[in-house]
Amino acid sequence: MDRFYSLSHSSIDFHFKQTPRDFVVEEVPLYEFCGEGEHLVLFVRKKGISTLELVSMIAKYLGIKNKEIGYAGLKDKHAMTKQYISLHRKYEEKMDTFEHEDVKILSKTYHNNKIRIGHLNGNKFYIKLKKVNPTSAQKIDEALKNLSSFGMPNYFGYQRFGTDGNNHIDGELIAKGEKKERNPKVKQLLISAYQSHLFNLWLSRRVEINSLIQNFEVKELEPLLNMPKDELTKMKEQKHPFKLISGDIMEHYPYGRLFEFVGEEHDLERFNAKDITVTGLLCGKKAKLSTGLAREIEKEFDDEINEDGTRRYAWVFPKDIDGRYKNEEAQYELNFYLPKGCYATVFIEEIAKREIREYRV
Repeated sequence: MDRFYSLSHSSIDFHFKQTPRDFVVEEVPLYEFCGEGEHLVLFVRKKGISTLELVSMIAKYLGIKNKEIGYAGLKDKHAMTKQYISLHRKYEEKMDTFEHEDVKILSKTYHNNKIRIGHLNGNKFYIKLKKVNPTSAQKIDEALKNLSSFGMPNYFGYQRFGTDGNNHIDGELIAKGEKKERNPKVKQLLISAYQSHLFNLWLSRRVEINSLIQNFEVKELEPLLNMPKDELTKMKEQKHPFKLISGDIMEHYPYGRLFEFVGEEHDLERFNAKDITVTGLLCGKKAKLSTGLAREIEKEFDDEINEDGTRRYAWVFPKDIDGRYKNEEAQYELNFYLPKGCYATVFIEEIAKREIREYRV
């Protein structure tokens, strides 16, 4: 089933139907393939097929197990996607005769090791928005400038929560031992959905706090947020739309070590410069927790579960953003890059939201 959006926010209107013609994804690998080794690396274009369906299809064709085929990430079914897969070089000759109407092998090379989950930097996207009038096109232009300058909240997209959007409900029951799931992959998927649900709730709360800080004076915020006046004053003075709170856990961007934010001006400057960013909690064991005022907010969206936790970038910085309006077709074409684990559908939703936000620097 195709995913369809019709978004309208304060006179910014567009339609987006998630189809292979209007939604194109290209994987950006973590490293360059060396051109030699025992693993055959194929750059594959597919449409209307999920990554797992592609893997199963090729495994059946070769007469091997699915696990013998490596891939870096799961690509959306309702799209035209280009991604890398790997398999043993001994299957190269047979793969030369592989054919499928919705799959094309664009190129091949070799490498010393199998591609594994997470072996990617991110993804490049091409997206087409339809039924866009000139006024909305101008607003989209401005929204893209904001996204390029300041970044966006790194919500988990709807895909994370299953067809009905309820995977997190079963995930909570499984994580707390109130329900059994024998399939380990399904179990992990459902528990992860629960962690993601709590993360999204926390991030929504922080975005709400940002909006309040932006729109109210400090004396009005004290009873609203129950925070000390000096902390609110510091947050009010911050230039970035995402307001850091003492005790937040930061991480070097696009990868690096975790550390605690203690209000230093130097760290605020690094955040503005996109050198570091704030993280949110995926609850569970071994996860680093925020402290102080940041923890007071975070703990409302934490849960003790028998699963390893971690932290995730809460704010990310899209790159290579380019937009083109085609007046005759009433279409707006987008190109952009997102780090791994980020959702293009969230980017699209942010375009609509940005029209009603005023970021002051």
